[in-house]
Amino acid sequence: MADIKYDISEALGVISESAKGWTKELNLISWNGGTPKFDIRDWAPEHEKMGKGITLSKSEAEKLYELLGLALEK
Repeated sequence: MADIKYDISEALGVISESAKGWTKELNLISWNGGTPKFDIRDWAPEHEKMGKGITLSKSEAEKLYELLGLALEK
């Protein structure tokens, strides 16, 4: 299996932190040299390990923002 390369272009914020020090973060990440995308996933301290996450294009992030706004109004 090929190595996956990533570059955190911009750290946008920490959503939560576990008792073990892992953080759930929103970042802009370039995967394998591609265009940076919004990424939500768990990270170990110092970003030496990562958990499973979700990556969104700008249009997908905008739609998620819209849907969350509607859901929070209820």
